[in-house]
Amino acid sequence: MTQSTNPAPVRSPGPVTVAALYRFAAITDREAVRDRLEALCRPDVRGTLLVAHEGLNGAIAGPGPSVERVLAGIRALPGFSGLDVKYATADAMPFHRLKVRIKPEIVTMGRPGLDPADAGTYVAPADWNALIRDPGVVVIDTRNDYEAGVGAFEGAVQPNTRGFRDFPDWFRTEGRALLDRPNPPKVAMYCTGGIRCEKATAFLKAEGVQDVFHLEGGVLRYLETTPEAESLWRGECFVFDERVAVGHCLAPGSHSLCRGCRMPVSEEGRKSPRYIEGVACDRCADARTEADRARYRERARQVEIAERRGVTHIGAVQTPPED
Repeated sequence: MTQSTNPAPVRSPGPVTVAALYRFAAITDREAVRDRLEALCRPDVRGTLLVAHEGLNGAIAGPGPSVERVLAGIRALPGFSGLDVKYATADAMPFHRLKVRIKPEIVTMGRPGLDPADAGTYVAPADWNALIRDPGVVVIDTRNDYEAGVGAFEGAVQPNTRGFRDFPDWFRTEGRALLDRPNPPKVAMYCTGGIRCEKATAFLKAEGVQDVFHLEGGVLRYLETTPEAESLWRGECFVFDERVAVGHCLAPGSHSLCRGCRMPVSEEGRKSPRYIEGVACDRCADARTEADRARYRERARQVEIAERRGVTHIGAVQTPPED
Protein backbone atom coordinates (compact mmCIF):
# COMPACT_ATOMS: atom_id res chain seq x y z
CA MET A 1 0.00 0.00 0.00
CA THR A 2 1.25 3.47 -0.80
CA GLN A 3 2.08 5.99 1.89
CA SER A 4 2.40 9.07 -0.32
CA THR A 5 0.82 10.45 -3.44
CA ASN A 6 1.98 13.05 -5.92
CA PRO A 7 -1.01 14.79 -7.49
CA ALA A 8 -0.81 17.37 -10.26
CA PRO A 9 -0.13 20.96 -9.18
CA VAL A 10 -3.07 22.57 -7.40
CA ARG A 11 -4.03 25.97 -8.81
CA SER A 12 -6.50 27.63 -6.51
CA PRO A 13 -8.42 30.70 -7.68
CA GLY A 14 -8.10 32.22 -4.20
CA PRO A 15 -6.34 31.76 -0.87
CA VAL A 16 -5.60 28.21 0.16
CA THR A 17 -7.06 26.94 3.46
CA VAL A 18 -4.43 25.47 5.81
CA ALA A 19 -5.51 23.23 8.70
CA ALA A 20 -3.14 22.04 11.43
CA LEU A 21 -4.69 19.18 13.37
CA TYR A 22 -4.07 16.55 15.98
CA ARG A 23 -5.88 14.25 18.36
CA PHE A 24 -4.67 11.71 20.89
CA ALA A 25 -7.13 8.80 20.53
CA ALA A 26 -6.60 5.05 20.21
CA ILE A 27 -6.24 3.66 16.67
CA THR A 28 -6.23 -0.11 16.33
CA ASP A 29 -6.01 -0.54 12.55
CA ARG A 30 -3.50 2.07 11.41
CA GLU A 31 -3.38 0.78 7.84
CA ALA A 32 -7.14 1.13 7.39
CA VAL A 33 -7.07 4.68 8.76
CA ARG A 34 -4.15 5.59 6.52
CA ASP A 35 -5.98 4.34 3.44
CA ARG A 36 -9.13 6.18 4.49
CA LEU A 37 -7.21 9.46 4.88
CA GLU A 38 -5.55 9.10 1.49
CA ALA A 39 -8.95 8.57 -0.13
CA LEU A 40 -10.44 11.58 1.68
CA CYS A 41 -7.64 13.88 0.54
CA ARG A 42 -7.75 13.03 -3.16
CA PRO A 43 -7.51 14.82 -5.51
CA ASP A 44 -6.84 18.35 -4.26
CA VAL A 45 -5.67 18.28 -0.63
CA ARG A 46 -1.97 18.08 0.20
CA GLY A 47 0.12 17.98 3.33
CA THR A 48 1.37 15.43 5.84
CA LEU A 49 -0.69 13.24 8.15
CA LEU A 50 0.85 10.89 10.71
CA VAL A 51 -1.06 7.84 11.97
CA ALA A 52 -0.04 6.01 15.15
CA HIS A 53 -1.74 3.83 17.73
CA GLU A 54 -1.91 6.95 19.95
CA GLY A 55 -3.73 9.15 17.39
CA LEU A 56 -3.35 11.51 14.42
CA ASN A 57 -1.19 14.58 13.74
CA GLY A 58 -0.51 16.72 10.71
CA ALA A 59 -1.28 19.68 8.51
CA ILE A 60 -3.20 19.79 5.24
CA ALA A 61 -4.04 22.47 2.71
CA GLY A 62 -6.33 22.93 -0.25
CA PRO A 63 -9.60 24.54 -1.30
CA GLY A 64 -11.77 25.28 1.74
CA PRO A 65 -14.60 22.81 0.94
CA SER A 66 -12.08 20.03 0.27
CA VAL A 67 -10.27 20.61 3.57
CA GLU A 68 -13.61 20.55 5.42
CA ARG A 69 -14.47 17.27 3.69
CA VAL A 70 -11.27 15.71 5.04
CA LEU A 71 -11.83 17.09 8.55
CA ALA A 72 -15.42 15.79 8.60
CA GLY A 73 -14.13 12.36 7.63
CA ILE A 74 -11.55 12.41 10.44
CA ARG A 75 -14.10 13.52 13.02
CA ALA A 76 -16.27 10.56 11.99
CA LEU A 77 -13.55 8.15 13.13
CA PRO A 78 -14.16 6.62 16.59
CA GLY A 79 -12.67 8.90 19.26
CA PHE A 80 -11.97 11.81 16.92
CA SER A 81 -15.05 14.00 17.28
CA GLY A 82 -12.95 16.33 19.46
CA LEU A 83 -10.27 16.80 16.80
CA ASP A 84 -8.18 19.92 17.48
CA VAL A 85 -7.92 22.10 14.35
CA LYS A 86 -6.25 25.47 13.76
CA TYR A 87 -6.98 27.28 10.51
CA ALA A 88 -4.95 29.71 8.46
CA THR A 89 -4.85 30.82 4.84
CA ALA A 90 -2.03 31.03 2.32
CA ASP A 91 -1.81 32.72 -1.05
CA ALA A 92 -0.26 29.59 -2.57
CA MET A 93 -0.24 25.87 -1.78
CA PRO A 94 2.33 25.41 1.02
CA PHE A 95 2.81 21.67 0.47
CA HIS A 96 4.20 19.88 -2.58
CA ARG A 97 2.49 16.54 -2.08
CA LEU A 98 0.28 14.41 0.13
CA LYS A 99 2.01 12.10 2.59
CA VAL A 100 0.09 9.82 4.94
CA ARG A 101 2.52 7.87 7.09
CA ILE A 102 2.26 5.24 9.80
CA LYS A 103 4.49 6.04 12.78
CA PRO A 104 5.17 4.65 16.28
CA GLU A 105 4.21 8.09 17.70
CA ILE A 106 2.40 11.09 16.20
CA VAL A 107 5.02 13.35 17.77
CA THR A 108 8.41 11.74 18.37
CA MET A 109 9.44 11.72 22.00
CA GLY A 110 10.88 8.22 21.89
CA ARG A 111 8.36 7.09 24.52
CA PRO A 112 5.73 5.12 22.55
CA GLY A 113 4.46 3.49 25.76
CA LEU A 114 3.58 6.83 27.38
CA ASP A 115 -0.15 7.36 27.96
CA PRO A 116 -1.05 10.79 26.46
CA ALA A 117 -4.48 10.54 28.07
CA ASP A 118 -2.84 11.33 31.42
CA ALA A 119 -1.79 14.83 30.32
CA GLY A 120 -1.74 18.05 32.27
CA THR A 121 -4.50 20.62 32.59
CA TYR A 122 -5.53 22.63 29.56
CA VAL A 123 -5.29 26.42 29.91
CA ALA A 124 -7.27 28.52 27.46
CA PRO A 125 -5.36 31.31 25.67
CA ALA A 126 -7.53 33.89 27.48
CA ASP A 127 -6.21 32.59 30.83
CA TRP A 128 -2.61 31.99 29.80
CA ASN A 129 -1.20 35.43 30.63
CA ALA A 130 -2.41 35.28 34.22
CA LEU A 131 -0.89 31.84 34.68
CA ILE A 132 2.58 32.61 33.36
CA ARG A 133 2.76 35.92 35.23
CA ASP A 134 2.36 34.02 38.51
CA PRO A 135 5.78 33.95 40.25
CA GLY A 136 4.96 30.45 41.47
CA VAL A 137 4.92 29.10 37.90
CA VAL A 138 7.86 27.87 35.79
CA VAL A 139 7.17 28.27 32.05
CA ILE A 140 8.91 25.73 29.81
CA ASP A 141 9.13 25.88 26.01
CA THR A 142 8.89 22.33 24.61
CA ARG A 143 9.94 23.30 21.08
CA ASN A 144 13.33 23.01 19.37
CA ASP A 145 16.16 25.54 19.67
CA TYR A 146 15.71 27.04 16.20
CA GLU A 147 11.99 27.60 16.88
CA ALA A 148 12.74 29.46 20.12
CA GLY A 149 15.15 31.65 18.16
CA VAL A 150 12.24 32.90 16.04
CA GLY A 151 10.00 33.77 18.98
CA ALA A 152 9.01 32.76 22.53
CA PHE A 153 7.01 33.79 25.59
CA GLU A 154 8.58 36.28 27.97
CA GLY A 155 10.61 34.57 30.68
CA ALA A 156 10.20 31.03 29.32
CA VAL A 157 12.85 28.42 30.12
CA GLN A 158 14.52 27.26 26.90
CA PRO A 159 15.80 23.66 26.98
CA ASN A 160 17.56 24.37 23.63
CA THR A 161 16.92 20.84 22.45
CA ARG A 162 17.57 19.90 18.83
CA GLY A 163 14.51 17.64 18.72
CA PHE A 164 11.54 16.68 20.87
CA ARG A 165 13.04 13.28 21.62
CA ASP A 166 15.75 15.12 23.58
CA PHE A 167 13.21 16.62 25.98
CA PRO A 168 13.01 13.68 28.47
CA ASP A 169 16.80 13.65 28.94
CA TRP A 170 16.85 17.43 29.37
CA PHE A 171 14.18 17.26 32.04
CA ARG A 172 15.91 14.47 33.95
CA THR A 173 19.33 16.16 33.86
CA GLU A 174 18.43 19.87 34.07
CA GLY A 175 14.71 20.54 34.14
CA ARG A 176 13.93 18.76 37.37
CA ALA A 177 16.32 21.07 39.22
CA LEU A 178 13.97 23.96 38.39
CA LEU A 179 11.33 22.31 40.56
CA ASP A 180 13.60 21.37 43.44
CA ARG A 181 12.27 23.88 45.99
CA PRO A 182 10.62 23.64 49.41
CA ASN A 183 7.38 24.66 47.70
CA PRO A 184 7.61 23.18 44.19
CA PRO A 185 6.27 25.53 41.51
CA LYS A 186 3.57 24.77 39.02
CA VAL A 187 4.76 24.03 35.49
CA ALA A 188 3.25 25.68 32.40
CA MET A 189 4.32 24.29 29.02
CA TYR A 190 3.70 25.37 25.47
CA CYS A 191 4.51 24.48 21.86
CA THR A 192 3.41 25.50 18.36
CA GLY A 193 0.05 23.78 18.09
CA GLY A 194 -0.44 22.04 21.43
CA ILE A 195 0.58 18.48 20.65
CA ARG A 196 4.15 18.48 21.99
CA CYS A 197 3.31 20.26 25.23
CA GLU A 198 0.35 17.91 25.78
CA LYS A 199 2.64 14.91 25.51
CA ALA A 200 5.34 16.62 27.54
CA THR A 201 2.90 17.19 30.41
CA ALA A 202 2.00 13.50 30.31
CA PHE A 203 5.72 12.73 30.57
CA LEU A 204 6.16 15.04 33.57
CA LYS A 205 3.19 13.46 35.31
CA ALA A 206 4.73 10.03 34.69
CA GLU A 207 7.87 11.44 36.34
CA GLY A 208 5.86 12.37 39.44
CA VAL A 209 5.15 16.07 38.72
CA GLN A 210 1.48 16.81 39.33
CA ASP A 211 0.85 20.57 38.95
CA VAL A 212 1.36 20.67 35.18
CA PHE A 213 -0.50 22.88 32.70
CA HIS A 214 -0.33 23.38 28.94
CA LEU A 215 -1.54 26.01 26.51
CA GLU A 216 -4.66 24.80 24.74
CA GLY A 217 -4.21 25.10 20.99
CA GLY A 218 -0.59 26.11 21.39
CA VAL A 219 1.05 29.36 20.34
CA LEU A 220 -0.95 29.46 17.11
CA ARG A 221 -4.29 29.73 18.90
CA TYR A 222 -2.83 32.25 21.34
CA LEU A 223 -1.61 34.46 18.48
CA GLU A 224 -4.92 34.05 16.69
CA THR A 225 -7.08 35.08 19.64
CA THR A 226 -4.96 37.37 21.83
CA PRO A 227 -4.86 41.11 20.99
CA GLU A 228 -1.30 42.10 20.20
CA ALA A 229 -1.40 44.88 22.81
CA GLU A 230 -2.07 42.27 25.53
CA SER A 231 0.30 39.62 24.22
CA LEU A 232 3.30 38.26 26.13
CA TRP A 233 4.67 36.61 22.98
CA ARG A 234 7.85 38.13 21.59
CA GLY A 235 8.85 37.61 17.97
CA GLU A 236 7.18 35.31 15.45
CA CYS A 237 6.14 31.66 15.58
CA PHE A 238 7.87 29.16 13.33
CA VAL A 239 5.50 26.89 11.42
CA PHE A 240 6.33 23.74 9.51
CA ASP A 241 5.34 24.80 6.02
CA GLU A 242 6.23 27.37 3.38
CA ARG A 243 4.85 30.25 5.43
CA VAL A 244 7.93 29.71 7.65
CA ALA A 245 6.69 31.96 10.48
CA VAL A 246 3.54 33.84 11.48
CA GLY A 247 2.72 36.69 13.83
CA HIS A 248 -0.39 37.91 15.62
CA CYS A 249 -3.67 37.09 13.85
CA LEU A 250 -1.51 34.46 12.07
CA ALA A 251 -0.34 37.09 9.61
CA PRO A 252 2.69 36.05 7.50
CA GLY A 253 5.95 36.72 9.29
CA SER A 254 9.27 38.13 8.11
CA HIS A 255 11.36 34.94 8.20
CA SER A 256 12.31 32.96 5.13
CA LEU A 257 13.74 29.47 4.80
CA CYS A 258 17.36 28.67 4.00
CA ARG A 259 17.33 26.08 1.22
CA GLY A 260 20.72 24.80 2.29
CA CYS A 261 19.87 23.74 5.86
CA ARG A 262 16.07 24.24 5.92
CA MET A 263 16.29 26.54 8.93
CA PRO A 264 14.49 29.90 9.39
CA VAL A 265 16.37 33.07 8.46
CA SER A 266 15.44 36.49 9.86
CA GLU A 267 15.56 39.80 8.01
CA GLU A 268 18.84 40.51 9.80
CA GLY A 269 20.19 37.12 8.79
CA ARG A 270 19.48 37.83 5.13
CA LYS A 271 21.73 40.89 5.35
CA SER A 272 24.74 38.74 6.19
CA PRO A 273 27.40 38.53 3.46
CA ARG A 274 27.37 34.76 3.95
CA TYR A 275 23.69 34.52 3.10
CA ILE A 276 23.05 33.37 -0.48
CA GLU A 277 19.42 33.02 -1.50
CA GLY A 278 18.61 29.38 -2.20
CA VAL A 279 22.11 28.23 -1.19
CA ALA A 280 23.31 28.97 2.36
CA CYS A 281 22.94 31.10 5.51
CA ASP A 282 25.13 31.89 8.51
CA ARG A 283 24.03 28.65 10.17
CA CYS A 284 25.22 26.34 7.38
CA ALA A 285 27.71 28.34 5.31
CA ASP A 286 30.76 26.61 6.81
CA ALA A 287 29.22 23.16 6.56
CA ARG A 288 28.72 23.17 2.78
CA THR A 289 31.23 22.16 0.10
CA GLU A 290 31.61 23.86 -3.26
CA ALA A 291 29.85 20.86 -4.81
CA ASP A 292 26.94 21.40 -2.41
CA ARG A 293 26.77 25.08 -3.32
CA ALA A 294 26.78 24.31 -7.03
CA ARG A 295 23.96 21.82 -6.55
CA TYR A 296 21.91 24.29 -4.51
CA ARG A 297 22.45 27.06 -7.06
CA GLU A 298 21.17 24.79 -9.81
CA ARG A 299 18.16 23.88 -7.69
CA ALA A 300 17.43 27.58 -7.10
CA ARG A 301 17.67 28.18 -10.84
CA GLN A 302 15.22 25.36 -11.55
CA VAL A 303 12.83 26.73 -8.91
CA GLU A 304 12.92 30.14 -10.58
CA ILE A 305 12.22 28.59 -13.98
CA ALA A 306 9.30 26.61 -12.53
CA GLU A 307 7.85 29.77 -10.94
CA ARG A 308 7.92 31.56 -14.29
CA ARG A 309 5.99 28.64 -15.75
CA GLY A 310 3.43 28.77 -12.97
CA VAL A 311 4.24 25.39 -11.40
CA THR A 312 5.82 24.33 -8.10
CA HIS A 313 9.27 22.79 -8.17
CA ILE A 314 9.95 20.09 -5.54
CA GLY A 315 13.07 21.98 -4.40
CA ALA A 316 10.96 24.96 -3.41
CA VAL A 317 9.11 23.12 -0.66
CA GLN A 318 11.38 22.04 2.16
CA THR A 319 10.81 22.51 5.86
CA PRO A 320 12.32 20.78 8.88
CA PRO A 321 10.39 17.78 10.17
CA GLU A 322 8.39 18.60 13.30
CA ASP A 323 9.81 16.55 16.15
